[in-house]
This record gives sequence, C-alpha cells and structure tokens, in this order.
Amino acid sequence: MTETEPLAATEQLTVPQCWTLLRSTPLGRLATVVDGRPDIHPVNHLVDHGTVLFRTADGTKLRAAVGHEVAFEADGYDADVGRAWSVVVKGTAREISELDESLGVMILPLFPWQAGPKPRYVRIEPASVTGRRFVVSGGMRPATVFRVAGSSIVVT
Repeated sequence: MTETEPLAATEQLTVPQCWTLLRSTPLGRLATVVDGRPDIHPVNHLVDHGTVLFRTADGTKLRAAVGHEVAFEADGYDADVGRAWSVVVKGTAREISELDESLGVMILPLFPWQAGPKPRYVRIEPASVTGRRFVVSGGMRPATVFRVAGSSIVVT
C-alpha cells in the first residue's frame, strides 16, 4: 500500500495475523455464560501452541469457562497509522490438569495482575480464529505536534 493509496475500510485478517496480534497485547476479555446470561471477564493471557492460556482462581470464571464453549476477544490501536484491530477466538476451555502439561505452563511468563493466588491454568482450544483491522474514522487519532519558537503545542 502506498501513502497515496486509500486504506480499506475493513481488512479481514488471516489466522497467522490474528495470532501475531494476540501475542502483542497482554489483556483480553473472556466471554462466558453465567446463570444463563452472558458475562465478560478481563484476563491477562498468553498465546501458547495455537491456544489462549490464562490463570484464574476457583470461582465463577473457572466454573463458567471449563468444559464450555467460550469466546476470547482482544483488540488494539495503532496511533501512528490511525488503525484499530480486533481478534476473536471461539472454542472450548479446559483446565490443565495433567502433570506434564502443568509443568510446561508453570514456566511460562504468565503472571496474575490481580493480587491473590491464581493457581488454575485454563486453555482455550480454538474452533475458530477471526479478526479484522480498520481505519478509525473518529475518536482517538495520532497527536499532531507543532513547534513554535522552541515551544511545542500538541493538537489532538
């Protein structure tokens, strides 16, 4: 794409592009069903062998996820080019319980953001991975900096 060529309104991402973007951000949202109603849980995650991995404690999130179909979504924004992206992974969540697999994930740099023990590891095994990237037409845009006689004025 050249500077004079207009950006497409929406670009469908390939699966490898989706995984690359998921690796670039530590935070996403886990969508589950709790008591028959949709629920969203923010989680920090890692991409591990074509799956999404997160840690949690006993509780609602673990019960709603493990053994069920879930969706995981992460997104980002590139202020330099004014484009945003969104990736959705849909699949089945399962708790890691086998010794070999448990030892393998315990060495990964996946540390809880919230205080308290998070001893349970959950892996989302994808049935589908989709994503899109698009030009942001309003809202956040890169700041423009003007320099006037040694002073900077930032216009957003």
